[in-house]
Amino acid sequence: MRLAEEPSWFVGRIKNEEVAHMSETSGFPQPAGLTGQMRTLAVRITDDLRAQLDLIAQLNDRSVTEEIRLSLEGWIERSKSDPNVLKRAETVRAEIEREATTKRNAIEAIFAKEAPKKATPPSREAAKDKTPGS
Repeated sequence: MRLAEEPSWFVGRIKNEEVAHMSETSGFPQPAGLTGQMRTLAVRITDDLRAQLDLIAQLNDRSVTEEIRLSLEGWIERSKSDPNVLKRAETVRAEIEREATTKRNAIEAIFAKEAPKKATPPSREAAKDKTPGS
């Protein structure tokens, strides 16, 4: 599914199914909050888009991987202030809270320190003692 806000470079296919792997590490410092662990992401793009990306990377004296990473970081930062994304995030957060409350209540019901006392039927002996005429 493609969202209207997604940049055109974010999705696409290449005719010969060539895949660009973004697994290089760069000499650039990582933004605050990111760990040093890098993960590989395969992205399918058109030949034309790849040619443009190669040229931009060359002009900026960076690797294609670094250009893609920087673009993704910028897109994520812009998304953080996008009103549509913020609205959806609140909806998702509320749903997570509802599910968490339901699960907390279920755990409490199962593992409560004082389980609710059930009414137990009288034993046969007690029932005999209460029968009329005995």
